[in-house]
Amino acid sequence: MRHSTVVLLATLSLLGACSGGAKPDAAPADAAPAQPASELTAFQMENGIGPVTTAIELGASVDHEKAEAGKKTFEGKCMACHKMTERYVGPALGGVVGKRTPAYVMNMILNPEEMYTKHPVARQLLAEHMTQMPNLGLTQDQAREVVEYLRTQSATTGS
Repeated sequence: MRHSTVVLLATLSLLGACSGGAKPDAAPADAAPAQPASELTAFQMENGIGPVTTAIELGASVDHEKAEAGKKTFEGKCMACHKMTERYVGPALGGVVGKRTPAYVMNMILNPEEMYTKHPVARQLLAEHMTQMPNLGLTQDQAREVVEYLRTQSATTGS
């Protein structure tokens, strides 16, 4: 029994040494320090931080041409980490446009590094999922098309 305890402690020590002592949800060493939420404007709190600096107005009905283009982008760039109705690598995205503004979703797509560093909601998502979304290099038009596609996806049915 004593031998197995010693082996367990040695293994845990090695694992800690290999990880460099970094916590899984810690920001990268070269990341800017976290910005207090109080330093964000009301617009940034609601719509995120990034290149989208004005509210995005959605039409009364889905633009099916944009949604189809967004679906292709989502399938090629986003599906590896996101599902609609279940947590995967990242959060489930079905119904996200009902929870977050279109500008927030676009800023998260276009500027994830700064969002994780400065926005409290994005920081919470990082803490929950322990994986930072990479910048996929999408254009604002592509991000807007993904938002239009996400409008077609509910949180319960995935359609």
